[in-house]
Amino acid sequence: QVQLVESGGGVVQAGGSLRLSCAASGTYFSRYVMGWFRQAPDKEREFIAVISWSGDDTRYADSVKGRFTISRDNAKNTVYLQMRGLKPEDTAVYYCAARNGAAVRTVLQEYLYWGQGTHVTVSS
Repeated sequence: QVQLVESGGGVVQAGGSLRLSCAASGTYFSRYVMGWFRQAPDKEREFIAVISWSGDDTRYADSVKGRFTISRDNAKNTVYLQMRGLKPEDTAVYYCAARNGAAVRTVLQEYLYWGQGTHVTVSS
């Protein structure tokens, strides 16, 4: 089992950057595929990015490709989401999630463990 705590959210102007962190506690962090998702007001939660155990396989939603970068540091039990070129439509609560197994998946229902979320607001 793994517990997840996100941090790094805040208010930023359009075009700015933020780096989100997700600290994991528990065992075998390096054996979890880690994903980032977000949920905007009155919208469903959506996939943003995912990273494999080793970090050598990453996938992104088209809406963030080229602007966001997911990475992980297994020695620190932490996964990151570097966000650049932020837009007002990126405003949402951002969640990290963990998935047992090696397969890199983008479907929300594949993830068993979730953090509490961190708010990101992008002003125009």
